[in-house]
Amino acid sequence: MSKTEIRTTPKGTAKQKQEFRSGNEAAAIAGKDIGFHVMGYFPITPSTEVAEGLAKMQANGEHDVVMIAGDGEHGAAGICYGAALGGGRVLNATSAQGILFAMEQLPVQSGTRQPMVLDIACRTVSAPLDIRGDHSDIYMALNTGWIMLLARDPQAAYDMNFCAVRIGEHKDVQLPVMVCYDGFFTSHQKRRLWVFDDPAAVKKFLGSRNAPMTALDPAHPVTFGPYMNDPDLINNKKQLSDAMEAARSVIPQVFKEFGELTGRFYPVLDEYRMADADSALVIANSAAETAKEVADRMRDKGNKVGVLSPNVLRPFPGDLFRAALKKTKACLIGDRADSYGGEGGNLTTEVRAAIQQDPDNHTRTISKIYGLGGRDFYAHDAEAFFAETIEAAKTGKVGKANDYYGLTEGEPSKHPAMGLPPLTTEEVTRHMAKVTVDETTGRLKVDLEPLWAMTAMPSRVAPGHGACPGCGIFPSLQQAYRVIDGDLIVLFHTGCAMVVTTGYPTTAHRITYVHNLFQNGAATLSGLVEMYHERSRRGELPNVKDPTFLMVSGDGGMDIGMGPTLGAAHRGHKMIVLEYDNQAYMNTGAQLSYETPMGHRTSTSEVGAKLPGKTYHHKDTVQMFAATHIPYVFQASEGYPEDFMRKMAKAQWYAKHEGFVFGKVLSYCPLNWRTADDAAQPVLQAAADSCFFPLYEVEKGKTTITYDPDAIGRRIPHSDWLKMMGKTRHLMKNEALLKEAQAEVDRRWRRLKAMHAHPEL
Repeated sequence: MSKTEIRTTPKGTAKQKQEFRSGNEAAAIAGKDIGFHVMGYFPITPSTEVAEGLAKMQANGEHDVVMIAGDGEHGAAGICYGAALGGGRVLNATSAQGILFAMEQLPVQSGTRQPMVLDIACRTVSAPLDIRGDHSDIYMALNTGWIMLLARDPQAAYDMNFCAVRIGEHKDVQLPVMVCYDGFFTSHQKRRLWVFDDPAAVKKFLGSRNAPMTALDPAHPVTFGPYMNDPDLINNKKQLSDAMEAARSVIPQVFKEFGELTGRFYPVLDEYRMADADSALVIANSAAETAKEVADRMRDKGNKVGVLSPNVLRPFPGDLFRAALKKTKACLIGDRADSYGGEGGNLTTEVRAAIQQDPDNHTRTISKIYGLGGRDFYAHDAEAFFAETIEAAKTGKVGKANDYYGLTEGEPSKHPAMGLPPLTTEEVTRHMAKVTVDETTGRLKVDLEPLWAMTAMPSRVAPGHGACPGCGIFPSLQQAYRVIDGDLIVLFHTGCAMVVTTGYPTTAHRITYVHNLFQNGAATLSGLVEMYHERSRRGELPNVKDPTFLMVSGDGGMDIGMGPTLGAAHRGHKMIVLEYDNQAYMNTGAQLSYETPMGHRTSTSEVGAKLPGKTYHHKDTVQMFAATHIPYVFQASEGYPEDFMRKMAKAQWYAKHEGFVFGKVLSYCPLNWRTADDAAQPVLQAAADSCFFPLYEVEKGKTTITYDPDAIGRRIPHSDWLKMMGKTRHLMKNEALLKEAQAEVDRRWRRLKAMHAHPEL
């Protein structure tokens, strides 16, 4: 299939229309056109746009796919598995760590033979954190029992979704299918492509989902996923293997039927100018198209070169590789991920394993690891690959059979620049907050120095970070840091605060900083806390002066990270968790979080003719942690700095003397709240005055409201706050939803006041 074929009128039997779309948009349109029953999803760059696109179309009534936001990729995978058990069609989309977090669920889906489609915008696996594209994520999924289709361009990202449904649901297959395309190459690249304009033809091609058995047939009860021992398990796995083998014949037949329908024919193994090739480049997905253009130029110079690129990675087309390379003298296999210690990446080892089964095949193989972390693959890179394989074909010898390509030369005489000058314990021990214990109540009293005096406290976060203008995260952190005395060790969840302060090789942090992913930050910090106390007990850290341990979360981190954080709270580690609540997954483009209030617009709770924004109320994380009976919990706002700093001073005292502390601070996000950069003061004031975001603390089980707008005559309607933000201004025309939102605010406020009035509540 060439690019010129895509741009001419399709020769298939179905009516089609032309669009100018990215790979993610193409996958979203395919989801709409297929008409999946359910999509379970969780935002992660660069795949999130698939859910965003479907959300926009859903808001305008363009499809009926039920979209369910998971609490993390693991939860989203569980949603999809449960939906598949119900006998309908299921879609998900993810990338990188999302696949790894969901990994436990993937063999469950295949092992119980439940078809679904999972779009993967391939991305580098952390750590270090890199959001751009390579194949390290899908290589880790090779042994999960899923069929894996590769989509080299946006057109293929659209087409392969239809083929995936047909292949996975075939009566001899019954397996889930991944559609894998390159993150930020294919996912965000815009191309002209053809999409269906013929619902009847689509329906006929797909047929109906006829699950052999479902969990929604009480008259015929079925046990899914029983406990199974030897010898039954090996038989089960043989059946899964047989299903994968059956897919070898099903896939080309489905591709053929799809080609007749659309005029676009996909071979299992794309062989480009291989008929008389002496040497070949074996490479997957988007890089193959660059390699083809270079192959044409090399041919013009008299070099007999070709390109092999699979459209199917599982089941691996070993027989096709053997046939294609039978007369080829040498090939270079490019892997966009390494199998560390495995003498090449996974594509390399599988191609080598395939051709060694043919005793007459003497093809010399070279392995190159290239393009990691989203490094572009240019024509000159393909030329270098071809030059090496041409030389091997001529001489019959290879230089270094397994190597990395594109490394940056190091200079042993040079060393990384030193970070920012460290802060001494004395510099950050200014006693800006004096904490005393009330002997009668056992609760804490805090006296603050004047705000002007706090400017003497050196900043633990240096200027020069990359946050958006008006971002509330850093005023909040500065307020918190000013009242924390002594050494501070911080762990940041993935999120805006992390991303904009640690772009290698620089850092904005003048204190020890650790990063871990959303889902496991609290567990990581709790391990560090306990190691500190044990090494101190053993006398191994004589120069460490009782540091405070703080985890900074936000951007939806208390959705995906809630389980481990509750676990740390129940265990009672001496640490603080501070959540900056900006009401969505801002670091990935403002997607719906469980912290997003009802009716608010996000990129996955869009506003349209059919939907008014998020359809359910926000999660109250402070009350959830209060229910764990930890010594101190609080809710604050960057707009009330003295109140926030008093609470942070208490937080440090309790974390030092008693145990786990949780605090939440409302953090302004002008970009995605759709307000002016300098409107923080009135917007945050209105959030407190409307009682949507009350300021209070729960100390030793006693709830105390620290700002009561009723008591000072400042209470305003909830709608007065909503109309100040672009993300909620649409609600001014929705009286029913405004009434429901006001009722929920009132209910939560009454409950809080009752707890304030009655110490036992």
